[in-house]
Amino acid sequence: MADLITVEDPDDPRLRDYTGLTDVELRRRREPAEGLFIAEGEKVIRRAKDAGYEMRSMLLSAKWVDVMRDVIDELPAPVYAVSPELAERVTGYHVHRGALASMQRKPLPTAAELLTTARRVVVMEAVNDHTNIGAIFRSAAALGMDAVLLSPDCADPLYRRSVKVSMGAVFSVPYARLEAWPKSLDSVREAGFKLLALTPHQKASPIDVAAPQSLDRVALMLGAEGDGLSTQALVAADEWVRIPMAHGVDSLNVGAAAAVAFYAVAQGRKDA
Repeated sequence: MADLITVEDPDDPRLRDYTGLTDVELRRRREPAEGLFIAEGEKVIRRAKDAGYEMRSMLLSAKWVDVMRDVIDELPAPVYAVSPELAERVTGYHVHRGALASMQRKPLPTAAELLTTARRVVVMEAVNDHTNIGAIFRSAAALGMDAVLLSPDCADPLYRRSVKVSMGAVFSVPYARLEAWPKSLDSVREAGFKLLALTPHQKASPIDVAAPQSLDRVALMLGAEGDGLSTQALVAADEWVRIPMAHGVDSLNVGAAAAVAFYAVAQGRKDA
């Protein structure tokens, strides 16, 4: 059973995991280095726990103590009860959901390990917007993608904003980082995957014509908002595919485009 500890000092060193949550650059450096990430909100905390992540501690406002009582009683990690005002002073923002948990990261699998069993894979290049990362993971989980591979310069899926937007879907879809870009795409192809680059370029085949759902193994490549996939990534792809647009719209937000493409890739999959 966890200890319930009332804290009234925002400088209490026991709250260090939660300090400066709005300082994006600091948290990007600190969290991976210290092996932690922050889960926000009751549902996300529960999903992180159910996915096997070890809890370091929880930070709760008073009204959330009873809501989270079963978690508190089950886990040995300390629980810090604080006022909403103190939580804001510690974190740097008003914690609307009233519940935060510091979780211990797990070692990431290798891309080779994921490719052994996956059939439908997402490959992201230089996607650095945490909202887009979270939205893409949520769609990947909902629409049947098996794994996500990240270029070395992609943002951290376990950053608080990504986790929150994904509603914990980052815990459901396994992911790995590719060590060399775009050279590592060769290993994806060698594992039997056809590399499909999603791009609005008019030379790309409409995705329904490409019929990715009929392929045995598909790796769908997505680029960052605005810039899209790099020239090197496009050259490395086996085929370019696009989502046909109407009413003069040239493209979709990468999160929305990903959802449409995932459905096209996963519908009617032979191993479903």
